[in-house]
Amino acid sequence: MEFETIPTIPTADELLERALKRAAAAKKEKRNKVRANEEFVRSVSKSLYDKLDDTVHRFPTFENLPVFYRDMTNILFSIDKLRKSLGALTWAANRIRDVGNEYAWKIRSDPDDASNLRKAATGRMASIMHQVEDDLLLLNNARDVLRKLPDIRDEFTVVVAGYPNVGKSSFIRLVSSATPQVAGYAFTTKQVVVGHRDVGRERMQIVDTPGILDRPAEERNYIEHQALAAITNVADIILFIIDASEACGYPVERQLALLEEVRRVVGDVPVEVVVSKSDLAGMEGYMNMSTTTGEGIDEVVALLLRYMEASPRFPPAYIQEENQ
Repeated sequence: MEFETIPTIPTADELLERALKRAAAAKKEKRNKVRANEEFVRSVSKSLYDKLDDTVHRFPTFENLPVFYRDMTNILFSIDKLRKSLGALTWAANRIRDVGNEYAWKIRSDPDDASNLRKAATGRMASIMHQVEDDLLLLNNARDVLRKLPDIRDEFTVVVAGYPNVGKSSFIRLVSSATPQVAGYAFTTKQVVVGHRDVGRERMQIVDTPGILDRPAEERNYIEHQALAAITNVADIILFIIDASEACGYPVERQLALLEEVRRVVGDVPVEVVVSKSDLAGMEGYMNMSTTTGEGIDEVVALLLRYMEASPRFPPAYIQEENQ
């Protein structure tokens, strides 16, 4: 996954400490004091430049990211802010390289003032590093969060959607390899969770989204926007779950209103509706299931398999192995 290869990004002070230690070691190797001071400046400059430049290049090009990851990055951190911070690091790297070259030349030209010039160069480079301290912190925070995004692959994908606490996580835990946290309160699912179900020689990818609420987009929180990003970008089919018992805390009318909004958002992506908690209450005209009793679970899985078999992205042969 694109963000997993980004190493931890140290703070400005940590980078300076490492660079100074390396430079001090290099300085000791030079017997000539002038050359030692020059080597110190060049070593600090190179160490800082290399780390900043490497950090910038370790981040993926946002335009080349799959749509899901690009949207998630924008939702969580704002791509524009990340670009600005990466640009700030590029600026800092280039300035530090220029300062290093400038003062190394000055030391060679004015050997009598080599010690003072070394200190001045170090001070200027430290000042530049501290100017991008906030950028380093932002990028490291982004790295820590983005590398934990689920690995959404190019596989037949079922996105499970619906109001909070309607039974999405319980269903996915039964039919896939995912182990989402399940509890009796809203917004248990705090991020997108991905599970897989082996289907012959292939796999079905099942995405558990956070509960999304039937309210204007500008009022939704970042968790709800994650769900919408998953729905709109990775789904081959939407499995929309309704709790007819209303034990989830939301009336059926509001759940149906959200269903209509999801249908508008996903366009041509098929949406299948399943009523959960049928041991408490069912609804005519829909498939009914219960993760408590197991009623209807096999029928829902069979429905998903039929969609997978009909998908133009995959050959039909693999389904036969699942059905045997």
